Amino acid sequence: MALILIFGAYLWGMTQLSLVEPVGRLTVTKLGNPDMFPNHGNAEVLGEYAAKTGSKCVLVVHYGGDSNYRQFVQESPLSSSGEVKVLELAFVDPSTYKTYVDWGEVLYTFLFGIPEDRYTYRADGISFQTLDEALAYVDQEAKNYGQEGPIPMFYHGTVRAEGPYLNPGCGFPLYTQISWKQYGRFGAYYYVAKGLIWPYLSNRYYPYEISHLSDLQRLYNEGNLDYTVT
Repeated sequence: MALILIFGAYLWGMTQLSLVEPVGRLTVTKLGNPDMFPNHGNAEVLGEYAAKTGSKCVLVVHYGGDSNYRQFVQESPLSSSGEVKVLELAFVDPSTYKTYVDWGEVLYTFLFGIPEDRYTYRADGISFQTLDEALAYVDQEAKNYGQEGPIPMFYHGTVRAEGPYLNPGCGFPLYTQISWKQYGRFGAYYYVAKGLIWPYLSNRYYPYEISHLSDLQRLYNEGNLDYTVT
């Protein structure tokens, strides 16, 4: 019990000093594409969460694809200002994009963390060579918007093939890397374990996503989920 209390106090103290507070996985698959877009269902979830916690910004991390990962404003009637800024950050892996889980990589990451020189990063169309540079940019953008205290951080979590229970989804390695960097090994383990269950308990779209998983994945992979096409 004493160890649990000490660890809890450590995490609380680190949260007050850290750039981000890891929350967890946002979702499990795509409801519509693009899903990091104003007034998309999961963008509304982000806006509501940030407003309820008194945050003016929220950060979503991704596995880098073709997007520039631009920040956007999400309307939120729960926020005192009526809106929340959604910041995005992606890691770019020089290896081939994988939709499956590389368990050898998972084990290495669990034991040793992610090497600092493994990825490059992208936010707002800007490429960064190091995580420190990328986080400094995110920090400044959040401060420009009036952020005080740590930014709630989610990882996207979508999977375009297979099930979401064994595959943690888009952005998981970057979520782990940032959590490890900000909170240390055991803090990262805690936030990973806690974060994996977040959408199952807190995202109101989860029941629909999981009950229509195969259809949503098929439609997305066929290019038929883009609701911005007229």
